[in-house]
Amino acid sequence: MMQSTGSWYDVRTDSGETVSCRLRGQFRIKGIKTTNPIVVGDHVEFIIEADSCGYITRIEPRKNYIDRKSTNLSKISHIIAANIDQAFLVVTMKEPRTSLGFIDRFLLAAEGFRIPTHLVFNKMDIYSEAEKENIEAVRQIYEKIGYPTLLTSTKTGAGIEELKSLMSGKVSLFSGHSGVGKSAIINTIDSNLNLRVGAISDVHNKGKHTTTFAAMFQVADGFIIDTPGIKEFGLIQYKPDEIRDYFREIRSFNNQCRFNNCTHTHEPGCKVQEAVANGEIAPSRYENYIAILNGDDMKIEEWKLK
Repeated sequence: MMQSTGSWYDVRTDSGETVSCRLRGQFRIKGIKTTNPIVVGDHVEFIIEADSCGYITRIEPRKNYIDRKSTNLSKISHIIAANIDQAFLVVTMKEPRTSLGFIDRFLLAAEGFRIPTHLVFNKMDIYSEAEKENIEAVRQIYEKIGYPTLLTSTKTGAGIEELKSLMSGKVSLFSGHSGVGKSAIINTIDSNLNLRVGAISDVHNKGKHTTTFAAMFQVADGFIIDTPGIKEFGLIQYKPDEIRDYFREIRSFNNQCRFNNCTHTHEPGCKVQEAVANGEIAPSRYENYIAILNGDDMKIEEWKLK
């Protein structure tokens, strides 16, 4: 499925054609616990009926998906996209600022389905030398624990060719706050797409929504899923042991603590707490781990980590 615009769905056939389809009502009453029963990236079967309208009759099982807490219904999730080969989280230090808490929540959701994720530090042309040093400090935190990073700028073209190479032959999800430059990056990769790019609000220094619905586009031998800007990334459905295991550097200390069921929060003989104290684990990551365990909407805003 390429795009959803309300009650209509654009479906790409094996031959490359696009067919507008509607969803049978029966899909809406099968206990689906999400705001959207079908999402971009889903593989579906459909039929064309006498009214010349396409009707989706089956949704294939998903190999993975990225979801977050619905902004209005806290116990219901909103699936962003499905059947993803890799994700690119586009982040900026300012105009707008991406919190480290947002980054860690997104990475946790991706770890749940083992979706390889790259962090794309965008708008590198707008930063001072001091700001670039702070970005490098944050970048090293994530590189150290195995998340590849890129430094990009659509103004100078920095990092764009490397990004293109990474996307070859894959379904790539692009996500991040409004205003971080997702659509601008995608336009730079393929100018024929001509996605709308928004300005930054001077009042709140936040991005304005330019992508209303998630959509998939074919680019060379791969596909890009462009998503609407996400204000916050609320998590649902994760158990404490899952949260522990989805933080890579914390998972690496499994079975090393004094207690097998150690939560790494207060127990004596905890190797994770020792690792935080001696600098092996970044304090920002550990604080966000604690915040997620406690269900707190905590955002580590400070990027000056050196």
